[in-house]
Amino acid sequence: MTPAVKCLIVLAIVALLFITELIPLAITAMGGAIACGLLGFIPAQQVFSGLSDSTVVLFAGMFVVGAALFHTGLAQKIGIGIVKISGTKESSLMFGIMVVSAALSSCLSNTGTAACLMPVVLGICAAAKIPASRQLMPLAYAAGIGGVITMVGTPPNIIVSGVLTSFGYESFSFFEFAWIGIPLTFVVIAYMMFIGKYLLPKAELDADQEIEQEIEATVTDSKKQIVSGLILAVCIIVMALDLKAISLEMTAIVGALVCVLTGCLTEKQAYSAIDWVTIFLFAGMMPVSAAMDKTGAGKLIAEWAVSLMGGSPTPIIMTSVLFIISCTLTQFMSNTAACALLAPVGVAISQQLGASPKAVLMAIGVAASCAFATPVGTPPCTLVLGPGGYKFMDYVKVGVPLVVLCFIVSIIVIPMVWPFFPG
Repeated sequence: MTPAVKCLIVLAIVALLFITELIPLAITAMGGAIACGLLGFIPAQQVFSGLSDSTVVLFAGMFVVGAALFHTGLAQKIGIGIVKISGTKESSLMFGIMVVSAALSSCLSNTGTAACLMPVVLGICAAAKIPASRQLMPLAYAAGIGGVITMVGTPPNIIVSGVLTSFGYESFSFFEFAWIGIPLTFVVIAYMMFIGKYLLPKAELDADQEIEQEIEATVTDSKKQIVSGLILAVCIIVMALDLKAISLEMTAIVGALVCVLTGCLTEKQAYSAIDWVTIFLFAGMMPVSAAMDKTGAGKLIAEWAVSLMGGSPTPIIMTSVLFIISCTLTQFMSNTAACALLAPVGVAISQQLGASPKAVLMAIGVAASCAFATPVGTPPCTLVLGPGGYKFMDYVKVGVPLVVLCFIVSIIVIPMVWPFFPG
């Protein structure tokens, strides 16, 4: 049995445990990483490398910055103000949250957008007496799809542009992605407003929000509210500027340190603010993603699926199949890795058919951003898992229909904008 097949078996077991939740999600993720190390898929020293991944550090820092807004009472105050404007109806709040999230993530990192907005959304939910589970998943989905609108919104967009250039084709322009990104953003928002909201968990106010209310009742310092707000604002601005001298994770950690140094929250409160389930879940899946890449498991899936298309598939069938493969892989591995794996395959097949590769690569890139069906497919979905009190199957229930809808829209729109055989 080849390493690729063994890796696929490990992935299947991990997926089964995620779905059934026979053991906690974080233990499943870390167990998967350890299994990959024991089986030799990755070096032993790489098993826990996910804990030092820059995204994990970003998560930790923004959890602390977000907690500062609660400990000072600012998040609750912002929430009360927004509720006064939009009312306490779930639909109006959901619409506003998703529009803001999608707009910011079009130019910012979708991970950074979700991390920055989550404490504000939690404050809004607490003020409106709405369970966080009703708003955090829409926030994550909007952040994920909004990143498709521009080249810098999400890594897969940059990857497909780079692959085009490496094969001698003209790259996508900065705003060219908007032709598919904007329609998909409208579709995602409409889906959550009219269908998805009925599939979200309908639990009462959860323990997290009860704790938030306790924090709100013990804090009255308006000066620290201003300070915590300024810290969050500076973090957002610095992330938006995309400065080479300071990365997203550096920004988050500096913000967290300043929160403690200025007394917005104590060191003990900062430690307790970090959602360790989220941290270990994401960190555990990073080595599993690396194992899929190194063993060739991801490539094996791609080759097998491509072989099912026959000797000479039509461009639309080829694009559809590659979209499905990319979208399936990205539910369990990094969207960056999934896109990097499939993009060269897409170009090669396009060349064999004498078709332009732009439509195929756009489909692969978009599909890699449609990681809505699991909490481990993309950082924003992982980030809201703990605070939203979601289970694995909540993502499946809400996300699978949305993935199907995005597939239909993409297969219709992409060939219209990027013809397979341009005149």
